[in-house]
Amino acid sequence: MSEAIYLDHAATTPVRAEVREAMAPYYEGRWGNPSSTHRWGREAHTALEEARERVAAALGAERSEILFTSGGTEADNLAVLGRWRATGGGIVCSAIEHRAVLDAARMAARRGARLQILGVDARGVVELAALDEALHEQPALVSIMWGNNEVGTLQPIADIAARCRATGATFHADAVQAFGRVPVRVDETPVDLVSVSGHKIGGPKGVGALFVRAGVRLEPLVWGGGQERDLRPGTQNVAGAVGLATAAELAVQERDAESARQAMLRDRLEVGLTASVPGLTVSGSGAPRLPHVLNVTIPSVDQEMTLAALDLEGIAASGGSACHSGVVEPSHVLVAMGRITERVASLRFSLGRTTTDAEIDRALAVVPRVVGRARETPGVASPRGTPGAA
Repeated sequence: MSEAIYLDHAATTPVRAEVREAMAPYYEGRWGNPSSTHRWGREAHTALEEARERVAAALGAERSEILFTSGGTEADNLAVLGRWRATGGGIVCSAIEHRAVLDAARMAARRGARLQILGVDARGVVELAALDEALHEQPALVSIMWGNNEVGTLQPIADIAARCRATGATFHADAVQAFGRVPVRVDETPVDLVSVSGHKIGGPKGVGALFVRAGVRLEPLVWGGGQERDLRPGTQNVAGAVGLATAAELAVQERDAESARQAMLRDRLEVGLTASVPGLTVSGSGAPRLPHVLNVTIPSVDQEMTLAALDLEGIAASGGSACHSGVVEPSHVLVAMGRITERVASLRFSLGRTTTDAEIDRALAVVPRVVGRARETPGVASPRGTPGAA
């Protein structure tokens, strides 16, 4: 088999060498607890606060506005449930949010919150007229993701943020996929809460951050300590924070050139697959999209079988669906966009800084062949999706 090709960077990215090097001292000689007052603790505290400053600078925020979390999921939950607990009132989010937002909002609804879920058009763009109508109800929180993790659609964040600011609604944006790929600056866009994650940008797993604009009140989700402004108690992950800060700085420094390169490769993959796979359509086509994500739907093909066949050929991709409590079900994103029918496979190819022209060439040679074989397989059941669209 040829060398494996990783086209699943939206799920996770390899940790960069610079990040590993920056983190190493905090697993060796500098392992103190940042809450301790002795020299080991002071050293760890200094590193933690320097990392906070660096993450803040990458987002255009103040150091005091950055909370470290265990990742994007916790950041989303703290934004949604923390704000609702602090203020009560209604919650508005889109139908294509990550489950970390949708499930948190539904949890609040089960406890009395008024929840409105906005539809999207066929491209995956939020319907602004519906948002305007929802804002008339004066919700406490609006949560709309910056860029979608499954299909890559970018939302008109500046426009949404301005609408929320004008009506007094707190606005949260999940920027886990967008940060490092497109400009995400809280000093340029009036967003109140922003979630980011380390492992999507060459940083370690298990660390993320939530930007909380000064003056926005949250309630903690867990209790037992005063760390992170009393909002995220527990001993901080100093090595992870340093890794996130290093990855964030590198991602911002390289963003324009690297995003342009990845968009070019994505477009070449898109054009080639559209020409060589009959019936293939591109999800989110016609809308601004993240530069590294390509989601396609293919009729009369079993999704799980196709992904398994690609894996055997050495190509890592994922499907556009999620698994809940052991039940595999169609992608809620594609359902909201009206793109799920009885027999259609959804494949997500996502690129990264290690993706090369040669890898795109190989994907263009392999994917049509795999799809062709899948279509020739007798007795194919209607696909139900497969886990993997993180």
